[in-house]
Amino acid sequence: MDIKKELEKKIERKKDDIRALEKQLAEASSYLEALEDMRKLLPRDAQSEPEITLRTGSDLANVREVLKKHGKPMHVEELLAKLGKPVAKNSKTSLSGSLASYVREHKIFTRPAPNTFGLVEFAETNKAEPPENFGEPSES
Repeated sequence: MDIKKELEKKIERKKDDIRALEKQLAEASSYLEALEDMRKLLPRDAQSEPEITLRTGSDLANVREVLKKHGKPMHVEELLAKLGKPVAKNSKTSLSGSLASYVREHKIFTRPAPNTFGLVEFAETNKAEPPENFGEPSES
């Protein structure tokens, strides 16, 4: 019978060890959850956000290059002319809509004036003036 008592004691000690380890695991899980909650409260780093890239050769990538070379915002009609696209209502609407989707998200492009687009990287002091022919009917 001594063997049975010894075995019972060993079983109880193991159960106590398991309870202690489970308690330790619960405390570590709570601590980890608190750390994750704290991380959510911190502001995002600009560096941690992935850089937005435009597909090479796309109209939007070409518009970005034109704007970089020009150095200031341009009217959509000027952009279409620089891209070698027809300055027609449907092409203006298409390009304006594509650019506007980035403007709404405050990514890559800005809209400092109606139908005039610039780059976010342009300095705030570089306020855009409307193009010379702004408000005049287009010839298309």
